[in-house]
Amino acid sequence: MRTPILSFTLLLSLWLPVQRSQAQEVSVSYTSDTSDFPNPERGFYVPSGTAAGHFVLLETSKLKNQFAGAHRYANARYAVYATLLMREYTLDVFREKPLSQDFLDAVDRDLASVRESGLKVILRFAYINKTKTGDCPDEYKICPPYGDAPKSIVLEHIAQLKPLFKKNADVIAILQEGFIGIWGENYFTDYFGDASGNGPGRIPDASWKDRNEVLHALLDALPEDRMVQVRTPQIKQKYAYGPEAGVDSKPLSAEEAFSRSELSRIGFHNDCFLSGPTDYGTYYDYGSSASPRQEANEAMRKYLREDSRYVAVGGETCDDAYSPQNDCAPAGHAEAEMAAVHLSFLNCAYNNDVNNDWDSLGCMNSIRKRLGYRFTLSECRFPVTGSAGHDFSFTIRLQNDGYASPYNPRPVLLIFRNRENGMEFAVACKADVRTWFSGATEWKETIRLPALMPAGEYDLLLDLPDKYPSIAKNPAYSIRLANKDCWENNTGFNKLNFILSVK
Repeated sequence: MRTPILSFTLLLSLWLPVQRSQAQEVSVSYTSDTSDFPNPERGFYVPSGTAAGHFVLLETSKLKNQFAGAHRYANARYAVYATLLMREYTLDVFREKPLSQDFLDAVDRDLASVRESGLKVILRFAYINKTKTGDCPDEYKICPPYGDAPKSIVLEHIAQLKPLFKKNADVIAILQEGFIGIWGENYFTDYFGDASGNGPGRIPDASWKDRNEVLHALLDALPEDRMVQVRTPQIKQKYAYGPEAGVDSKPLSAEEAFSRSELSRIGFHNDCFLSGPTDYGTYYDYGSSASPRQEANEAMRKYLREDSRYVAVGGETCDDAYSPQNDCAPAGHAEAEMAAVHLSFLNCAYNNDVNNDWDSLGCMNSIRKRLGYRFTLSECRFPVTGSAGHDFSFTIRLQNDGYASPYNPRPVLLIFRNRENGMEFAVACKADVRTWFSGATEWKETIRLPALMPAGEYDLLLDLPDKYPSIAKNPAYSIRLANKDCWENNTGFNKLNFILSVK
C-alpha cells in the first residue's frame, strides 16, 4: 500500500510548484483603438514661415486654436490632428551681416509660443525662398544669382543661433539643414557648388567640403539628442565618407544607431516625395571633381531605406504628375513607399493635389494614423504580488503599426499608483522606444520596486513623457497608446489595467 502513497506524494510535489508559479503571474489583454488621435513629433505638420525683413511673430492663442482638435489646412479635403509646426525663417536682410539681437529675440519668443501651445517645431533657415526666371540653361529656367549667402556668413549665423538652439531644444523636434540654396534645399546655390544646368553640372570636392563644414556646425550647434535632416541621401554619404564617397556607401549600422555620433544624428527630408522616378533629383548622384553627375536612383533608394530605419524622415509632396504611381494601392504605392523609408511626418498643406487623392481613393485614414509610430498593446504579463525593494519582472507585447519608430529619445516609466491615497511611484525602465520598430515587439525587463513603497494595492500605468523636465509633465508631449480604456488625458499616462498587491 505504501507505493501508491509515495507515488501520489511525488506527483503532488511536482504539481504544486507549477500551479504556484502560474498563480503568481497574470496575463492582461487589451483592445486596440482604431481612431485617429494626436501624438508628439509625428504625423502631418503645419507649415509657417516669416522673413527677417518683415518678422511676424507666432501668437500662442492663435496656435492653440489652430491646433485644437482636427482641422483642414489650405485646400485639403482631409482633417488632421497636428502636433508639429514647421517654422521657416528667411534671412533675407542678413546675407552680408550678422543676425541682429532683435531677430534672435524674436525667434526665441516664437519658440516660447510653441512651448506654451504644447507643440514641437521643425526648424529651417534659408536666405531666399523665391526664384528668378530668365534665359538660362537650367531646364526649369531658374536662373542665377540665386540669393543665398557665402560660407563665412552661414557659419557666423549658425554660431549665433547655437545658444538659442540649446535653450529651446525641448521644443525642437528636428532641425533641417537649410541655409544653402533657394528654400535651403542645397541645390540652386551661388556659393556651394551649382549642380544645375547653370553651373558645371557637378559639385566639386571643394564645395562638398564647404557643405560638410556647414553640416558639422549645425550638428555641433544642437544638443547631442537632436538630429539634423539633410535634403538628399548623397549629402549624408559625402559627409560620412568625404567628397570621394560613392553611391554604394554603407548606411548607418544597428550598432551605431542612437549612439549620439554625428552620423546617427543625420536624417532626411524629401521635399518632392512621390513626385517621379527620382523625386525631382532626391535620388541622384551630383558628382564630384572626379566623377560626373549621373542617375543613381536604385542605389540611393536602397541606401535611404536601410539608413532611415534609425533616423528621422519627413518632407512634403510637390507634384501630382506621377499619378497613379503616387496614389493608394493597388494602382499606386504611396503607403508602401512611406513604410520603406520609415516616414514620420509630411506637410498637410502642400501639395494637396497629391494628398487629396489619398483621401478620395481611401488610404488617407491609414496614412494619418501610421505616419511615424503607433503603439498598440496586445498582452502584458505581471506578477500578482510584489515586495518593496525587490525585483519586479514583467513582459509587455506590443505592435507598432506606424511606418517608423520615434526618432528622439524619451524616458520609459512604470507608474505605481496607490489605490487608497493616490500616491505615485515612478520607476525608470531601460527600454528605448526608438527600438520599437514597425511590427511586433516583446519587451521583457526586471526593475526594482522602490524600497519605501508602502504595502497596499497599486494601479500600474505606463508613462512615455518627453525627456526635458520643462515639458515632461505636459500630457501633450507624452505618447498615447492605441488602446481603448488606457489613456489618461489629464496625466498623459497609459493605464495597464492591472492591480499589483505590494506586501
